[in-house]
Amino acid sequence: MASNNGLIFVQIASYRDWELLPTVKNLVENCSNPDRLRFGICWQHDPADEWDKFGELYCNDYRFRIVDVPHKDSKGCCWARNLLQQQYKGEQFTLQLDSHHRFFPLWDVHLENMYHQLVINGHPKPLLTAYLPSYEPENDPMGRSLDFWQNSICGFSEEGIVTFRPTWIDKNVDLNKPVPARFYSAHFAFTTGDFCYEVPHDPFYYFIGEEINITVRAFTNGYEPFHPNMVVAWHEYTRKHRVKQWDDDKEWHIKDQEAKKRHQIIFGLCDSNGISIGNNFQLGNQRSLNDYEKYAGLKFETQQVTEDALLSKPPSLKNLDIEHNDWTKMLKNF
Repeated sequence: MASNNGLIFVQIASYRDWELLPTVKNLVENCSNPDRLRFGICWQHDPADEWDKFGELYCNDYRFRIVDVPHKDSKGCCWARNLLQQQYKGEQFTLQLDSHHRFFPLWDVHLENMYHQLVINGHPKPLLTAYLPSYEPENDPMGRSLDFWQNSICGFSEEGIVTFRPTWIDKNVDLNKPVPARFYSAHFAFTTGDFCYEVPHDPFYYFIGEEINITVRAFTNGYEPFHPNMVVAWHEYTRKHRVKQWDDDKEWHIKDQEAKKRHQIIFGLCDSNGISIGNNFQLGNQRSLNDYEKYAGLKFETQQVTEDALLSKPPSLKNLDIEHNDWTKMLKNF
């Protein structure tokens, strides 16, 4: 269980990414106290990548728990993130990232202050998460966006999986406090370290479906998602000229199809046909799936959404009090 030790467990799943070193360096340089950081790095690498010096620089650093994975043994990002969560050792907070980021000075202080502000104001399990504004590695820091971004619904896949897109937070939204959010972002999530135990990544997911799976499992375990009310970091979205795991894995499509089937079972969209999900990866018992649907303004089974969800207006827990019949009347086809 998480203690009040002030430590932050930083989780980074990296796949043959030359931005990993600059990301770690920039994160440490902009932390108020680098000694409070503990890193879990899933270093999926190819020895032929001569530019990759990560292991040489950090393998003997006491703050780093490196899961050394030959790239050919990788089973995808969710599998890697699950491995990282097993490296958790009771740090007070956890921060999940990708391996291509830049950070605002004192990012840790700002995130911790937001977290405690939310707890004081009646949100016992806040989850700070967002699609971060973008940066350009080849034009940094000039290429950093200063807009406030959020996760918005993009649509439903043919399997019924909710997909997201980044949009701007409306200028009329109060930015004196974190902004209620509908969705979780896998590339930026800050919360209590207990999250590693309570909402572990499902290693049998591949890529599509990861974020809505964690969103709903976190919500049904009592967490509330919020977007930070200031820019604390940036994310690189294109990964131009860099290889992805599915570029190297000839069987990626098999993993992808199996994961999508698993997703449909978890969300009640099809029969299990004997496939076991496992207790660690089920929905939580503090709120129901329908509670999340009311909160977010969407219906998984019918692939419908509310007007507020389409317009990316901040959600509210008050939506859970809406009578079921009244709520269904608010739904419309996407």
